[in-house]
Amino acid sequence: MGHGGMACAQALRRAPVDVLVVDRHNYHTFQPLLYQVATAGLDVENITQPARHILRTQANADFRLATVTGVAPDGRALTTADGDAIPFDALVLAAGATTATFGVPGADEHAFPLKSATEALALRSHILERFEAASADPALVDAGALTVAVVGGGATGVETAGALSELFQCVLAKDFPHLDVSRARVVLVEGGPALMEAYDDDLRDYTRRALERRGVEVRLGAQAARVAPDGVALADGTWVAAHTVIWAAGVKAVPLAGALGLEQTRGGRLIVDDRLRVPGRENLYVVGDLAGATDADGRLYPQVAQVAIQQGRYVARAITRAVGRGGPPPEPFVYRDPGMMATIGRNAAILQLASGFKLRGWLAWLGWLLVHVVALVGFRNRTAVLWSWLYNYWTYDRGPRLILTARPPADDADAPEGAAPVAARTAGVAAE
Repeated sequence: MGHGGMACAQALRRAPVDVLVVDRHNYHTFQPLLYQVATAGLDVENITQPARHILRTQANADFRLATVTGVAPDGRALTTADGDAIPFDALVLAAGATTATFGVPGADEHAFPLKSATEALALRSHILERFEAASADPALVDAGALTVAVVGGGATGVETAGALSELFQCVLAKDFPHLDVSRARVVLVEGGPALMEAYDDDLRDYTRRALERRGVEVRLGAQAARVAPDGVALADGTWVAAHTVIWAAGVKAVPLAGALGLEQTRGGRLIVDDRLRVPGRENLYVVGDLAGATDADGRLYPQVAQVAIQQGRYVARAITRAVGRGGPPPEPFVYRDPGMMATIGRNAAILQLASGFKLRGWLAWLGWLLVHVVALVGFRNRTAVLWSWLYNYWTYDRGPRLILTARPPADDADAPEGAAPVAARTAGVAAE
């Protein structure tokens, strides 16, 4: 249950419709903080919320745990992996996105994506396992056991790299007193000329300097050419020995988009009109990362939470008006950009608003904390995250450093394209 689907379902609270949310997972994940789970800053329970808990006070809403495989030929029902058909009058596809590896050899098999709670836990466990292995056999350090290569210099890559550096220096160095943790490395690989491409030059430069002060090795203009279990080969022939490679270089629409047989645009996103409807299908809406919606200049909207939330609420208004209770159809969808922000580490963040206002450093970091606490779903999650951050800040410690799971197999949560169960990652909102 992603941001777009949840926003749409909740916005239909007072509409004269029955709302059914269908998802292969029974919980909502606050994806912007997945990297904190992966780096032991938060526990997974802090950023997830059961779907039924979210909807329990909404009299017209229900939840169905199911693997969605497509839409029936008559266009009036969802098909599921167990053979059931779920009828609807209006369908909102909010299936989200998965990691895009751009065909780089070995990336699907050996790199760790970071798009789901399961993947965050798997990554955390793997990193801790590498430290345990190096503690038992220090010779593994030379082979890259304590090196993490992060591919992608956008927000996910930058935030993960900064958090890993602090985890190594401030926490694991104390947990492993007999291991030379000072030899642990975080290498951030970005194919472009700068980090955080969407930001202005001064904020890009600040981001790089802030990371390098924290010990992160930043390599710009470095394309990942091949990923192996023990490292990543760059296009210039450089080899980075690393037992952990994190792929944060891009996203694409989930394979469900292709399974539906609808027209797609870049990144596998479904083509929609200016009211977020599939052309020729008045009752089929698409929101969030799956939607190929464009602005007035024909540019695809960014695949970020705020776009999904605004689109979900817009479609809820459209459905409400379509059933005769809300006036004429809404005007075409226009995204209202609230600005961007990203954290680099303790006391360091960047903020850039659509108006041109910019902020960096401690104030931007404080603003980032407050915005993310408020955006979390549920009082319990907000208080738990706030307490964890306060504890981490004052003690220079981290939360759960537990090895709970091995890396999920390809048919588990949010697997790469080609694994059949991936098609189930849809939070469909059926209003009938």
